[in-house]
Amino acid sequence: MKRYYGWVMAALAVAVLLPLAPMNISAQAGPAKGGGKAGDKAKDTLTPTGPTPRTPDGKVDFNGVYAPANFANYGAAFPLQPWAKKIFDDRRAGLSKDDPEGYCLPAGVPRISPFPEKFVQTKDLFVILDEGNVHSYRQIFLDGRGHGKGLDQLWMGHSIGKWEGNDTLVVDSVGFNDKTWLNGQGAPHSDKLHVTEKYTRPDLGHVNVEITIDDPGALTAPHTFTRSFLLRPDWELLEYVCNEFNIDSDRLVGK
Repeated sequence: MKRYYGWVMAALAVAVLLPLAPMNISAQAGPAKGGGKAGDKAKDTLTPTGPTPRTPDGKVDFNGVYAPANFANYGAAFPLQPWAKKIFDDRRAGLSKDDPEGYCLPAGVPRISPFPEKFVQTKDLFVILDEGNVHSYRQIFLDGRGHGKGLDQLWMGHSIGKWEGNDTLVVDSVGFNDKTWLNGQGAPHSDKLHVTEKYTRPDLGHVNVEITIDDPGALTAPHTFTRSFLLRPDWELLEYVCNEFNIDSDRLVGK
């Protein structure tokens, strides 16, 4: 099985030059192999073409392994409240030395790594498996349950989903702790974080996710951005043990 990660490394380089730079140094430093440029639509030979696959009941079938095409995109700057903006500025000034992901802790939601994700879909459950970070996973319940009362404060939150027609899966997530960062530069959130994701699959090779984060504890207004994924039918998730490879955590000293 071949992995073409050149486009991912290019994305990482671009991310470093974004206005929100510097990028954080994480425990998983980056893919080792290179070659393809799947991020360049004109040269993308890895993403298959064809109609949107569907389940027997007519709904979009999201099953598959995908490469994130724009993992570093969060739209415009987060509308942070003053206290959250100060924390954000302090973390940037410290070169993200306290990034939880740099110490093999879960990235949280909606933050992801540049590494592949696997979507596993059944009638009552949608599961997202991450190759990167700490092999995190998310369970999205499609069986009609609600969030319930007295939710635990979780790293990945509590997620439930429902269908809008047959084409859009809407995921509602609450019950987060306040330990994760919204991005690698250190944007904080509170335990009031509420994430809404709308998954669509316009064709065989692409999945788009419209993400809205609402946090009255840390943001002045809801914030929306879009993330895209590219189908990789010949890929499977590889094993990565963050704690075994976390060789640089003692060098995260900041300024």
